[in-house]
Amino acid sequence: MITISTDKTKLDVAFIHNFLVAIYWAAGRTIDDVQTCIDNSFCFGIYQNDVQIGFARLITDYVVFAYVMDVFISEEHRGKGYSSILIDAMFKEPALQEIKIWRLATKDAHFLYKKFGFKALAYPDRMMERISNV
Repeated sequence: MITISTDKTKLDVAFIHNFLVAIYWAAGRTIDDVQTCIDNSFCFGIYQNDVQIGFARLITDYVVFAYVMDVFISEEHRGKGYSSILIDAMFKEPALQEIKIWRLATKDAHFLYKKFGFKALAYPDRMMERISNV
């Protein structure tokens, strides 16, 4: 049975860290970094028979903006539609219904996010970023 929860006490931080430390967008994050990210984000765990198989988190103000981050399904559970179930749960979460702008960055999952209405930035020339060397 697949379930989704926003209860942070159910999250398996070691499982999340073990996945993230080996993936391109989060390489080098320590387990303390992962815990800090969890503490400061709206998190979703996806579970099969109460065992965590995936994760996603949002940084949001709950009204204007949300940034989707760290979405993953463990390797052995991919290809079964679980990432779509997880993303769908985000959009159905009652606490997030007022958000007007959702953004994310992806190198290789455009096909997934397009199903949920994501598209290229309308005005990329208006976007800026600062990347710290810390």
